[in-house]
Amino acid sequence: MATALDSVRVTPPTGSNRPVWLGKPPLAIRVIKGLVIAGIVLIMLYPFVYVILSSFGAPTAQRQFGLFPSEWTTNAYKTIFTGGIVTRSLLVSAGVTLVGTVLSVGFTAMLAYGLTRTRQVPFARAALIMILLTMLFSAGIIPNYLLVKSLGLIDTYAALIFPVLISAFNMIVMRNFFMQLPSELFDAARVDGAGEWRIFTSLVLPLSKAVLAVIGLFYAVGYWNAYFNPLIYLNDPAKWPIQLVLNQYVLQGSPMSQMENPDIGAVAPQSVQMAIVVVATLPILIVYPFVQKYFTKGVLTGAIKG
Repeated sequence: MATALDSVRVTPPTGSNRPVWLGKPPLAIRVIKGLVIAGIVLIMLYPFVYVILSSFGAPTAQRQFGLFPSEWTTNAYKTIFTGGIVTRSLLVSAGVTLVGTVLSVGFTAMLAYGLTRTRQVPFARAALIMILLTMLFSAGIIPNYLLVKSLGLIDTYAALIFPVLISAFNMIVMRNFFMQLPSELFDAARVDGAGEWRIFTSLVLPLSKAVLAVIGLFYAVGYWNAYFNPLIYLNDPAKWPIQLVLNQYVLQGSPMSQMENPDIGAVAPQSVQMAIVVVATLPILIVYPFVQKYFTKGVLTGAIKG
């Protein structure tokens, strides 16, 4: 017996029946979108370009078109690198970032892999729940400071690394990535006599270059931009990283002793401030393009399960 459903035919959307969001927008809409995107890009680039150009401005330079200085000089960069203050802080930041990133990525990878072996590692699920709780609750500034002080880490570079050695979010992303690796490879390795450490170093890490690169960049940016931890843990100004020096000379407006150096010449205070901003920002900008290609694969694959 025929029913009403028999007369209904489902046909794929073709031609003019295609949904609006699947069709090609008109030329006017595409032009408007291009102009809007170009405007947003210019708005985002203007402050950065302004900072770079200001760092090359002479003390008596005037602004042309509100952006380009009329006189150019590199005295600001000679000033900050001749004094040694910025150079030393850059070396401190580079060392903390390099050592901290290597340790953080290594310990995060080992913890994430261990938490994927729920059958082999006792209390793995309980440990995972405890780690997830740290994303909701934190001890606070005073308990963290007292802990670092009781460990004898005050005024040491270790205080900038150990308290933030493992990020729960980065560990979760890396764990999800490890869980999506083919289990057949691990089974075959175990049949060949490989242990968990051999599987981790010879199989898991080589197959996880994308997520390791992304998590490494997250850690590197965090260590390089760290400001609060050095502020409360480091008492010796000689150990300050670049971010504290940046705050001292840009936000606090402290003058540099090399402003009157006759070998360099007169330097505008604003040019020195902008030069320090450029020097503090440039390393991350140099590293980012080399890791950008791993972002989609590393983050999405590690964050989406199934």
